Amino acid sequence: MLVKTKAIVISALKFQEKSLIVKCFTLSSGLKSYFVRDAFSNRKTSQKIAYFQPFSILEIEAVHKNKGTLENLKEIKTAVPFQTIHTDIVKSTIVMFLSEMLHHSIQEEEKNESLFEFLESALIWFDHHDEVSNFHLILLLEATKYLGFYPDVSEIDLPFFEMNDGVFTLFHGINALTEHETNLFKKLIDLKFDNDQRVFHVVERQVLLKVLIEYYSFHLEGFKRPKSLDVLREIFS
Repeated sequence: MLVKTKAIVISALKFQEKSLIVKCFTLSSGLKSYFVRDAFSNRKTSQKIAYFQPFSILEIEAVHKNKGTLENLKEIKTAVPFQTIHTDIVKSTIVMFLSEMLHHSIQEEEKNESLFEFLESALIWFDHHDEVSNFHLILLLEATKYLGFYPDVSEIDLPFFEMNDGVFTLFHGINALTEHETNLFKKLIDLKFDNDQRVFHVVERQVLLKVLIEYYSFHLEGFKRPKSLDVLREIFS
């Protein structure tokens, strides 16, 4: 089946000498993996390696056989020409980390238009703003709305957050955050991309990042700690 759709690049893995296996989150079909032949070739080709940087937003035409095998790309062009995401060292590090998080979080080949539209709008905001030190925290928390485990905030005034059940509780159970961690988490829940980025200091961001990764690991089977986490911590230390 020939499909035309927007696609967000999640990962690109070199295959043999000149080719790539590219995982994309598509608007039409959810998660898809593509074989890109001669991506590293010297020949002029529409399938340039530059297209497949993490979180690039593309317009693609592809043949989807939907048999659980690698699909084939026919045409590629940039849908959103980013100005800063792949050139600014801080932003590119954040993008590397977030793409790795989503690589382990989006696990099914199912259409999820609301998640796609959220990611697209968030990345466009990210590209156009300089104060972005809380971006990765907000994006990871907001993404849980579309992944199915956003915290239940109906009892948000209670002092502890229970990670396994995703609820606020009166008691500090074995899987609950401390009261300090819970207060930071509540502040994050109220935060939007446009809010003052200085609301957290460095140590608080590190605490929240640890909390979010643990929260993802509680709710996603087979979730793996991102290898790029240490690089991200170095950038924000």
